[in-house]
Parts: sequence; structure tokens; C-alpha cells
Amino acid sequence: MSGNHLFQQLRKKWRFVALALTAAAISFIVGALMPGNQQGSNNPATARVQVQNLNQFLTVNPSAKQVADDRTAFNVDRTVEKLLTVLESKEKLLTFVPPEQFQATTVFEGKVKNSEKVIALTVDDGPWPETTEQMLDIFQQNDVKATFFWIGKSIENSPEIARRVVARGHAIGNHTWHHWYDPMDAATAADEIDRTAKLIYETTGVKTTFFRPPGGVLNNGLAKYAKQQNYAVVMWSVTSADTDPRAQPSAFVNNVLKGAKPGAIVLMHDGGGDRSRTVKALPEMIAGLKKQGYRFVTIPELLEIQGQSAA
Repeated sequence: MSGNHLFQQLRKKWRFVALALTAAAISFIVGALMPGNQQGSNNPATARVQVQNLNQFLTVNPSAKQVADDRTAFNVDRTVEKLLTVLESKEKLLTFVPPEQFQATTVFEGKVKNSEKVIALTVDDGPWPETTEQMLDIFQQNDVKATFFWIGKSIENSPEIARRVVARGHAIGNHTWHHWYDPMDAATAADEIDRTAKLIYETTGVKTTFFRPPGGVLNNGLAKYAKQQNYAVVMWSVTSADTDPRAQPSAFVNNVLKGAKPGAIVLMHDGGGDRSRTVKALPEMIAGLKKQGYRFVTIPELLEIQGQSAA
């Protein structure tokens, strides 16, 4: 066998090995990104790393890159392109940014047409053991998406629950690290919001510029800093009053059903204490709103609808 022929045979075998390794890498990433795969759905940051690893593999292995570039040999480049498209879609879903006209503003309700019977349920102070999970089940059973405003320390205590909320498709907002009400200097306000934003991203892959000040206090430095960072400061127009220690769950339901109107933002809580009464009230609250003809939207969706209505 001539040296040239032997070289050609070895070259073909190496191309086959490179192809197999590339296919294996892609198969691994596809498995991680496909719907229903817990790793892919609960930790998108991992999926991003996997795609980066594949690109690095193709870069440092010239033969594999040659195969990837050869559409007739193996359509690696197109597959990677599709994977990146899926990844970009996941990234968009995990980034909650208000429309430009709502950035650096305070929102109390969505200004929509009366015929647009949409309402946004918001949940503060979690994620919280048991309560958040129970509410997630109720939301899923009723095909409802809500907006959760998280406290940094609560995420620190219950990261798995936080990931579960995101995996279920709910929107996320920032509710500071400590839930302090008192006036604070600019550095403290920045730390309260930035530290929480960092942990939200590190835990769930979510980036959000929706903010709710603890207790709805707008003059203690937090809202000012949030607006400087182009957050939308989200308040509420209807409260369930579920922090009232003397009230029965039926009172929470009545408060919401009486106060409901198109574009309303409803306040309730899943954390900060025993919220079992809120959990008990939630199914009846949802049923009553549906009976009134309401459709449930997240805060990002509500502001998109308002923006479209104004156009």
C-alpha cells in the first residue's frame, strides 16, 4: 500500500471519528434543550455553557470543524444554528423587560380598553416553602400565569422552588434583598436591588427589570434607584389584604372580585409568614374572576397590551 493511499485511509477514518464526536456532542446538547428535560428547562445557563462547549470543540478540533463546514458530509452547522435559535428563544422568554415607555416609570394598573378584560395576579415575598408550591399547582390547574416579586433572602433559602416557578412559565420581578421599608442611602438601595437581581440570574437564568418596593413605599430611595436603572416600578390597584391577621380567606376573595376591572394589578403574598389562607382563597378567587370574564396575564404581558392599545 502506498504512503499516499495509507494517508487517505487514515484521513477518512479521522473524519469519521470527528463526525462521531461532533454528533455525540450535538446529541447531548439537544437532549439538554428539548422540552421536558429537567436540566434544560430548569437551568438555561447550563444549556448556554453546553452550546459554548460545542463551539469550542469545533474550534480546537480542525478536522471536526472541517466536517461541520461540509454540508454534504454532515449538516452540523445548520444543526448548531437551530440550537442557537432555540437558545435565543429561551433567553428571550427568561428576560423580562418593560416596553420602553414604561421604563423608569411607576405603574399602578394597566390602562386598557374596557372590552379587554385582562387582569394580572402578582405574588410577593417568596419563594416560600410549601406555600409557593401549592400556589404553583393551583395556577397550573387553572391555566393561570402570574408575576412573582422575589426577596433575595427568600431565593437564597429556597432556590429549587425559584427554579420551579420559572420552569412553570411565570414572570419574575425584584422585591429587594431584605424587604426593608426605612429610608436608605443610594449605596444601600443599590445593593438591595442589584444583589437580588444577581441572585435571580444566578439561580434561574432570569433577567428582570420589573421592581416592586416593599410595602409600596416609594420615597425611601429604592424606587429612585430602580428608575435610574430603567426598571418599571410596579405597584397595584387591587389588594387581597391577605396580610390582615384577622381576615378570613373569603374576605380576600371578596376584596379582589369587588375591585377587579380591566387592567387591574392584584396584590397577594406567598411568603413572609403563614400564607395558608391565601392558598385557600386562591381557587375561589380565580374561579370568580373567570366567571366575570377575565383573562389572566403577567405584568410584562399587561404592559405590552397597554402599549398596543395606545398605538
